[in-house]
Amino acid sequence: MENQIHFGDQIPQFCTDAQVAVMDSGVIEGGLNVTLTIRLLMHGKEVGSIIGKKGESVKKMREESGARINISEGNCPERIITLAGPTTAIFKAFSMIIEKLEEDISSSMTNSTATSKPPVTLRIVVPASQCGSLIGKGGCKIKEIRESTGAQVQVAGDMLPNSTERAITIAGTPQSIIECVKQICVVMLESPPKGVTIPYRPKPSGSPVIFAGGQSSSAAISPQLTKLHQLAMQQSPFPIAPSNQGFTGIDASAQTSSHEMTIPNDLIGCIIGRQGAKINEIRQMSGAQIKIANPVDGSTDRQVTITGSPASISLAEYLINARLSSEATGLAAN
Repeated sequence: MENQIHFGDQIPQFCTDAQVAVMDSGVIEGGLNVTLTIRLLMHGKEVGSIIGKKGESVKKMREESGARINISEGNCPERIITLAGPTTAIFKAFSMIIEKLEEDISSSMTNSTATSKPPVTLRIVVPASQCGSLIGKGGCKIKEIRESTGAQVQVAGDMLPNSTERAITIAGTPQSIIECVKQICVVMLESPPKGVTIPYRPKPSGSPVIFAGGQSSSAAISPQLTKLHQLAMQQSPFPIAPSNQGFTGIDASAQTSSHEMTIPNDLIGCIIGRQGAKINEIRQMSGAQIKIANPVDGSTDRQVTITGSPASISLAEYLINARLSSEATGLAAN
């Protein structure tokens, strides 16, 4: 039986379309038995190359590296490859993946008229709350990583859809990418993520976004449950703006806007939580301002106003709908 770790069991901290958690540079270089998890975000064609015919390529990587390698299911344009295991095993597997991508580039050059060989490019996924540490004050940290490794590193300004993660794109020679990822791991470990991380899960192309937990067949138990599920399905994906501001890693959407939601009075409690704990948590995670209007005589609903950047509004709305969906699932189970 293959030794696999399933995406979602653990939220890693570094990503080439991946995530990794590491202790410090000494641990990485020394190869001590520290367990890491790396998540890589790759296009389907690249994933097919990693898997190989009848899975032979990925099987070889598992056997030779000793790392656990799991590939997310589904016919999605993008897939998540999760690497887990001791540091030495992780970076062995990581190196083999990069070598494979390098081979593919060389093969594609055979019949190409291009004169220069493109660099290997990878994306890793990182909790947005850690990106500030990775960028550093005035961009000093990311500049240091670029200069010391020779790799190009870009931190996306927007979060990946329906998640609190950002993609980091790394391009360069295989060795520069490996060194770059090691340095990113060190920063991630020194600055753990804040709050709860909602991991990015690629969606099949052209399919509607369905919120996990929101598709309970018991939704028809009561009108209240039906209403809950309708509300839970209203979340919109995060805006992925074309980042003209470059990959600053800072939420550059300085413009502030407002969005209003309507929530039934009898459901508002699950959003507010005991002594306001839940609503404060949503405010903190999203960075948005959230105001719940006082009850209006004769109305069965409450108005909720969310103010902030487009990304923070989308995240706040997503988290509120997640609470409603969770409540619906709980009621359906009773």
